[in-house]
Amino acid sequence: MTDDPDRHATKMKKKKAAREKIMAGKTEEKGLVIVHTGKGKGKSSAAFGMIFRCIAHGMPCAVVQFIKGAMSTGERDLITAHFGDICAFHTMGEGFTWETQDKSRDIEMARAAWEKAKELIADPRNRMVLLDEINIALRYDYLDVGEVVEFLKTAKPPMTHVVLTGRNAKEELIEVADLVTEMELVKHPFRSGVKAQAGVEF
Repeated sequence: MTDDPDRHATKMKKKKAAREKIMAGKTEEKGLVIVHTGKGKGKSSAAFGMIFRCIAHGMPCAVVQFIKGAMSTGERDLITAHFGDICAFHTMGEGFTWETQDKSRDIEMARAAWEKAKELIADPRNRMVLLDEINIALRYDYLDVGEVVEFLKTAKPPMTHVVLTGRNAKEELIEVADLVTEMELVKHPFRSGVKAQAGVEF
């Protein structure tokens, strides 16, 4: 059964008016703390989507990778080859913890990555800074979550967005964040024996 065209138009007109009223009250702009967490895929992919939006708008931005680093990725190759002038890219990790098998070295690299992250976040020219897989470093206490939260609260420039990705985001980080998205795992090809593939995972 199809709706009467006039009735549909009236309904949509009311929806549009209600939406415009809501939007009229949203006037503030601020730098956001954004957390992508959860067991599902897409945390880093979504974050890189925002980085590419910044690049497309001509906004300086930066990426610090805390864990990944042992292999080449499409995002890193594309940004360093074509957008290095507007997006600083720092791969500070040496691979996942089960690959490095050296806790003291992992802690050392996580600390170095955090120092670089602080430098990039504090630079007001950067509109967005992505801290890729920092939640993993926080989960294993390679970094102090209190220190990270305090820096985001007190030292982040007002208009700088900071995106933090990785599973098991700590509650302290979720509490201070403006936007938190949890990726839910429903189905994954890895469980069916399909390996990570270029263009999907990296």
